[in-house]
Amino acid sequence: MTGTRTTFHDLLAPCGRKGGGEHFVEEDGDGLLIRDDYFDCGCRRMRHEYHDGSIHVHATRHDGRRVSDEFGPDHGC
Repeated sequence: MTGTRTTFHDLLAPCGRKGGGEHFVEEDGDGLLIRDDYFDCGCRRMRHEYHDGSIHVHATRHDGRRVSDEFGPDHGC
């Protein structure tokens, strides 16, 4: 699997704050794609696409509260 980590600035976190953090992307070339955003405030946004085409998207605030959690064939995110 190959992965890249980059920094970002001024993105809207799940808690509503704008700020920076790290964006992580990992893929295996056979359909698995992991895209995770880790915000400096502690929030996380994740999108995982699996080999069977299903997608899991969720976001968690810095206080641990999950603000979205969707699993299905495709959510158009």
